[in-house]
Amino acid sequence: MNKLLMIAVAAMVLTGAPAFAGDAAAGKTKSKTCAACHGPDGNSVSPDFPRIAGQHYDYLVKVLKRYKSGERKNAIMSAQAANLSRRDIEDLAAYYSQQQGLVTKY
Repeated sequence: MNKLLMIAVAAMVLTGAPAFAGDAAAGKTKSKTCAACHGPDGNSVSPDFPRIAGQHYDYLVKVLKRYKSGERKNAIMSAQAANLSRRDIEDLAAYYSQQQGLVTKY
């Protein structure tokens, strides 16, 4: 293994970065439950739920992991994230990060 690759792998391990990127197509399939609040593409039509389309992949992974662990509190999101695997989280993050976020006023 060359030195640069070893450094990159060590950096991922030390920073908690995902070892592999999620699969956006799988994330779209897994997003059916999310669509009830966030809209089918992550552009919620209600001011009560955030728009997650176009958010950064790393941010979405971090937030979902925090809901899952209980570090971030929200009754609905904590319950939704509780049964997500690491792969589910990465797939959902890949899907939503690739969607076009809308900027409109409610």
